[in-house]
Amino acid sequence: MAALRIDVLTLFPEMFAGPLQAGLLGKALREGLLTVELTQIRDFATDKHRTVDDAPYGGGPGMVMKCEPLVAAAEGLRDRNSLERVVMLSPRGRSLTQAMIREWAAAPDLVLVCGRYEGIDERVAKALGAEEVSIGDYVLSGGEMPALVIIEALSRMIPGVVGNFESVETDSFYNGILGPPQYTRPQEFRGMEVPEVLREGNHAVIERWRRKEAIRQTMRVRPDLLDRCAGDDTKLIRELKREQDAPLEGETP
Repeated sequence: MAALRIDVLTLFPEMFAGPLQAGLLGKALREGLLTVELTQIRDFATDKHRTVDDAPYGGGPGMVMKCEPLVAAAEGLRDRNSLERVVMLSPRGRSLTQAMIREWAAAPDLVLVCGRYEGIDERVAKALGAEEVSIGDYVLSGGEMPALVIIEALSRMIPGVVGNFESVETDSFYNGILGPPQYTRPQEFRGMEVPEVLREGNHAVIERWRRKEAIRQTMRVRPDLLDRCAGDDTKLIRELKREQDAPLEGETP
């Protein structure tokens, strides 16, 4: 399978240097399992000052990223990127999900556009057929950190990057809900014991316990994710709800 190619359009390519060299992501790039190329948007500005932003029409604070250099930077990738998937990192975009990551990881290439200032001229997305994506409801200075989040998430979907892919399949959100609680040695720490079920070695029972505890955690923290559950998960949800509704010892039902 050909390596996934990711092109990043940014005004600050130097922000990527450290993260792209570290950990499993660095390994994926060194082994050719993933390709990440950085394009400096400013290189496509045509005036002597290499201007990439201007004051907003209609007035208001801040500056807006201009159409011409950004679109030129993207279209300059045509000989090595299909431009079929262009993602603009934006606080007003749809929320990033693991399902989106899995979909993008199956594609041959992707373009990530890192916004700055007050935003990007509205016409850029239309010119490039881009979609806007957000990594959360908070404010950052630009799209570089969100782009790194996406690159990291994509790298974990590529066979060979994570030694045991089963560990990826148990990650939170991989199967739609949060992950189960995890334990390692020692067996007891400050009066807290590793659950007995994990020490008994019955893998079928352990697997069911982990799924149930994952659903319990999701029910407590992110109940909105339970809409994605089906099959045996719905049985576990009913079981957990019955446990919640059960009277405490000494109470009258």
